[in-house]
Amino acid sequence: MSDISSATDKFSFFRRFDPAVLTAFACILFLLMIGSLYSRNFLSPEYLLQQLKVASFLGVIASGMMLAILIGQIDLSLPWVVTAGAMMSCAAADHGVAGATFAIPFGVACGGAIGVVNGLGVAYLRIPSMIVTLATNVVVQGLMVVYTGGFSPRNSASQAMRYLATGTAIPGLPNAVICWVITGAAIAVLLKRTAFGRSIYGIGNSERAAYLSGISTRNIILAVFTLSGALAALGGVLLAGYASKAAQSMGDAYLLPAIAAVVLGGTSILGGRGSYLGTVAGVMLVTLLQSILSVMQIPEYGRQIAYGIVIIAMLLLYGREKSAR
Repeated sequence: MSDISSATDKFSFFRRFDPAVLTAFACILFLLMIGSLYSRNFLSPEYLLQQLKVASFLGVIASGMMLAILIGQIDLSLPWVVTAGAMMSCAAADHGVAGATFAIPFGVACGGAIGVVNGLGVAYLRIPSMIVTLATNVVVQGLMVVYTGGFSPRNSASQAMRYLATGTAIPGLPNAVICWVITGAAIAVLLKRTAFGRSIYGIGNSERAAYLSGISTRNIILAVFTLSGALAALGGVLLAGYASKAAQSMGDAYLLPAIAAVVLGGTSILGGRGSYLGTVAGVMLVTLLQSILSVMQIPEYGRQIAYGIVIIAMLLLYGREKSAR
């Protein structure tokens, strides 16, 4: 009887976890095995730490995308919000000591302001998020091109931005990883321990039902898009600090990976279901996949095809599941 109860306890332990999350972690182990066949250094602590550092940039950006997807929406303004956050923080850093002091919060605030525009369009004007965020992305792109004159920005990142992205406050642990950990912990607590988080899941399952239950759905949607914009801009600030400057279209490479990371981690692209642990697994999985494809010398278009196939497959899986409910 003790053996049976022990086996039952183990089964119930694994049953607590989302199968998609367990699958994502299993895929991570599989990719590590595949990568070790192509390079002996793939499993070295130094290489894995470098991959974790690279993943932290995507992790911060994907955090905001996850919130938008959880309410059944999507944020396609991410590429140029990332770029705008990087450019504006570098621009502020070029204005003396005061500018350098407020460079990071200014860049994040610019992203949050763009998120407010998205949120107002979706929540109050009832424009589909795909349309309003895509339009916002084009508008921000135009504004940044006007600002730079169409050339690469000449401003450099501040010392604080460089330290945040490349420094090590804790020996052996990059600051970028610490930034992701803090961001992730805040999002996880927000989703699981607050009424705001429960409202996000409620809106994702049924906005009408959430509204009838007394949730201020418009304010929640507005807040979610504001957070999505701020987190995307924070990712841009980190990227600018890592590269020591901003660059045109530096956020373009993060749209599909961010969406892929979220859905790979088990978040339903139709909203209402998902955990931040799954997003962490998805970010690590996408980062390792990028690394392996790079080692295998797969061109960029091949990587984009892979992300697209993943998103379509997960949409079919979760779309049917939600329809069945």
